Amino acid sequence: MVEPFIDAVFDRVLLADGGMSMEIYRRGFFVNRCYDQLNLTNPEIIQEIHASYVSAGADLITANTFGANPIQLNSFGFADKLEEINRRGVELAREAAGDSLYVAGSIGPIPTSDEKPVPEDERRAGYVEHAKALIAAGVDVLILDTFLSLDELELACAAVREIAGDTPILPTISFDALDRAQSGWHAGLVDRVKGWGVKLLGLHGGDAQDMVDAVSPLVKAAAGSLRISVMPSAGRCREVEGRLLYLASPEFMAEYARRFAQRGAGMIGGNAGVDAPMIKEMASFLRSIQPRSRAVVIEHRRIEEADESMTPVPLKERSRFGALLGEKFGVSVEIDLPKGLNPEKSIQGAKFLHEHGIDAINIADGPRASGRMSPTALALLIREQVGIEPIVHVCCRDRNLLALQMDLISANSLGLRNLMLITGDPPKMGIYPDATAVFDLDAIGLVQNVNLLNHGLDFARRPLKGQSRFVLGVGCNPGAADIDLEVKRYAMKVEAGAEYVFSQPVYDPELLRNFLKRIEHVKPIPFFVGILPLASYRNAEFLHTQVPGMQVPEEIRERMRKSPTKESQREEGIAIAAEALGEAKTYPQIKGAYVFPPFGRYESILDVLEKAGITVSA
Repeated sequence: MVEPFIDAVFDRVLLADGGMSMEIYRRGFFVNRCYDQLNLTNPEIIQEIHASYVSAGADLITANTFGANPIQLNSFGFADKLEEINRRGVELAREAAGDSLYVAGSIGPIPTSDEKPVPEDERRAGYVEHAKALIAAGVDVLILDTFLSLDELELACAAVREIAGDTPILPTISFDALDRAQSGWHAGLVDRVKGWGVKLLGLHGGDAQDMVDAVSPLVKAAAGSLRISVMPSAGRCREVEGRLLYLASPEFMAEYARRFAQRGAGMIGGNAGVDAPMIKEMASFLRSIQPRSRAVVIEHRRIEEADESMTPVPLKERSRFGALLGEKFGVSVEIDLPKGLNPEKSIQGAKFLHEHGIDAINIADGPRASGRMSPTALALLIREQVGIEPIVHVCCRDRNLLALQMDLISANSLGLRNLMLITGDPPKMGIYPDATAVFDLDAIGLVQNVNLLNHGLDFARRPLKGQSRFVLGVGCNPGAADIDLEVKRYAMKVEAGAEYVFSQPVYDPELLRNFLKRIEHVKPIPFFVGILPLASYRNAEFLHTQVPGMQVPEEIRERMRKSPTKESQREEGIAIAAEALGEAKTYPQIKGAYVFPPFGRYESILDVLEKAGITVSA
């Protein structure tokens, strides 16, 4: 049997299911029906929905009992079936969940209005009766589900606490119902809920983009006394041909789930419009920040004190790229992996860059979780046929600990020494729907373990009877939504052994300056600023609105918009990139540029470098 729910939610991030009502609606049951009564009349529909969320990877399944209180059931003529409807709702959820997942009982607010008032004592009694039926059916937690009023939520919580015993209560308020314009609303909400004698608090039902910035201050205000649950809707609702639809994509919802977790949420799930494909993608993304093996940074002296540990080979002796780090302003350009079997286009791109004096090329590891040629294979072909220094990305997504060690030992034997160690994008829904993520490690843990190889120890700290000669690189994002977390992780990567860093593309000089100032306390390593020339106004808008972590300032997008033709927009994009690089290179910490060719146009890279006043020579 799994550990008690309250222990689990404080121990790790749990993934709840999505919105039951919208899923019922999508199956042709319109809102004039009593959805709770479907537990008795159409149980196969309810179980099908539960099973889809279980298959998607949810940790908690919510029974279809939102409106199964005596007052609402009475309006449909089913008040006499209250216990049966709630019991059957929990049974259907439990049948799908089995013994390894949690089952929640949903208790929705009892509607009341001036036109149809329900006295407070009747509402209180209704919540008690509803909760008793769910507790008797064996739920693991009671969710007071998406209340529109804090006063009503407090009333319901007080009523349910009287009979809940050891069953945890999760009171949740609709995010859109909060007065967020009021200064200090986070602390005020937390202080109020603490007085209710519960350990959980949920924000449910808002748009993910609106909710994300509220999580960190709420978690900070809770200070560990309350665990925060976040369950957004699938974007803003749209009416399309008479149907209510939520148009957010699975990847969109998954990226925001990851952001919620990074900000400290203890449980994440979905509200209206969040379906099983979204939950599946959310499960995959959450694995990327909750790997099976947490990174524990080992100080360098402790590695060196281990039996048979070796002193790493000096950086300048490991590779030509290692020798130039910090000695000159270096330029590395990302090469696209071939989409098919023929690597010739990628090889010719590398040849062009080498002939024009570029120092190194970056080869991504399944970018955007795509299944393409191995970066190790392409790097070997390019090194042999072209001679330019390749930097091989290694991500934690696809390989477990053993496979990572084997691949790295092999790369070292092949002379591929320059590495970019990253956590990696989770498998993308819709392209490889059956792909699963591994994430035994995150980027910090991977740096730590590759550093062991350089000290002559394997991942289990056993002697290798030799040592690798890797140059250890990592990534960072100066535009990260949670800059505090990004700075913390950057420091941990450096402490674990990172020797250089490449950033995500940056367009806002102030954003870059702020990040560099925030990392002044960290041991300095060569910093390569990311530069991505904008190809068009449409490209700028897409990067700003659809790519998490990318920030294209409004004035930059306006410059692109004002360019009248595609060609003039491309030229403006090159000018903007050159301006960003020209300013960045004046910062003492910046030791190079990591340039992304727009849509594979390598010629544009040379234009950017020339306009930025950077000389490269063949």
